[in-house]
Parts: sequence; C-alpha cells; structure tokens
Amino acid sequence: MTTAIAVNGAAGRMGRTVIETAAERDGVEVVVGFHATDAGEIGGVPVVGSGEAADALAEYEVDAVVDFSVPEAALSVADACVEAEVPLVVGTTGFDGDSFDALEAASDEIPLLKATNFSRGIQVLLRTVREAVGALDGYDLELMETHHNEKVDAPSGTANTILETIQEERDVEPVYGREGHAPRDDDEIGVFARRAGDVRGEHELVLAGNDEVLNLSHRAEDRGVFAAGALDAAVWLADRGDGWHEFDEVIDAE
Repeated sequence: MTTAIAVNGAAGRMGRTVIETAAERDGVEVVVGFHATDAGEIGGVPVVGSGEAADALAEYEVDAVVDFSVPEAALSVADACVEAEVPLVVGTTGFDGDSFDALEAASDEIPLLKATNFSRGIQVLLRTVREAVGALDGYDLELMETHHNEKVDAPSGTANTILETIQEERDVEPVYGREGHAPRDDDEIGVFARRAGDVRGEHELVLAGNDEVLNLSHRAEDRGVFAAGALDAAVWLADRGDGWHEFDEVIDAE
C-alpha cells in the first residue's frame, strides 16, 4: 500500500528534499505540493498555491501532509487539513506562544505530529541528555548549535528542545550569548547560535565539572536525514487517531 503525501513549503530547501527522498522510496509518493505561490512543478510533482490546499487534499486523495515552511503557512495548511480531515506532520520551527496554541488546537480535530527534528540520532541524543544531566548534577552546562546562513530562527528548534529536556531535569536559566563582564551563575546554561555557509545542523551540549568534560553532540551530514524521518512519521501518522503526537512515538513503534 502506498501512502499519498502532500508537502507544504514544497519549493523550499526541505520541501524539495522531501520530494527527492520520497521518489527514491517504496511505499510513499508525494502527489502534490503547496507553496506561497503556484510553483508549477517540482521533481515531477504539481505544486499549487497554499490557498488551494484544502481542495487539493481532496482531489489528490492525500493520506498525510508533511510541512516544512514558516509558522504562518503551517497554520494555514493546518486549517486545510482540519477541513479535509487529513493528518499533518509539522517540521516547521519558530512558533510563538499563540501560534503554537493554534497548532495544538488543530490536533483536537486531526492526527498531528510536531517535531523540531526528525533525525533518529537526535532522538537518541535527547534521551542521553536527560540521563547525563540527571546523573551529573552540579556540572556546568553549555549548549551550542550551528546552521546554514539562511536559517531565520535562533536558537534552532532542536536547541530549544534540548534545552527543554535539560530543564525537565534541572532548574537552569538560559543565557543567550555573553558579552562584557558576565560572570557565570551556577543555575545558568549558556546557549549559542551560529549561522554560516550551508551547515545542515550541528548541536552540542557540554557538561563540565569535577575536572572533566563530557561532550554530547550530533551533526547531520545531509538534509535527507530529516526528510526520511518526516516521511516515516507521515506513514505512521496516517493510521493514528486525532490528537497530538511526538516523533519518539514513531521510533518506539518500530
């Protein structure tokens, strides 16, 4: 059985990568894409304007949507998915409180899976971070991330997820960069974002204390890593009931 996928943000970096990755896999097919404006065709896939999403979901009998866009466009396609009763996988980051609440509200009507990173390695890293931070109480923590020079949100969504994971174990306050006279407090964690070149994504957590340093890091070598994970999530989500889901559920189900 083939799962029919629609891609929101089809003309963007990740959207194109999802289309390319799906073309090399059995069991999934990208049947239509959405973008801010009608983009014609990408990789043999018809791409229509975002305003036509609801009609296109029905016309192409879409089983699930994969979204890599911007928060406003993600919420627009979420509305279309609710109207068409189609599951939605969201990889977009940079949501503020109100827009995130709106996304959560959509999950009351459809199956919705939100992740800041669809790398399997990152999921293992998050579990390792939780264990390490809990075991090394009192060690200083520093978090760094690097992405390509066109990424607009900082810190990255993945860095924020790592930070949230740490805060589940320890009461620390983020300090975003340092300048001038800035002595370190015991209950802080430094968070740093770098933007350069075409870096796919690098994240590193440093734990230092007791005359030792532990580095936990992950580097993505290709965007196809994230596209493959998002497609796995879409196939899995197509058979779920309404509600909010996390990517680690996909990993645990295998």
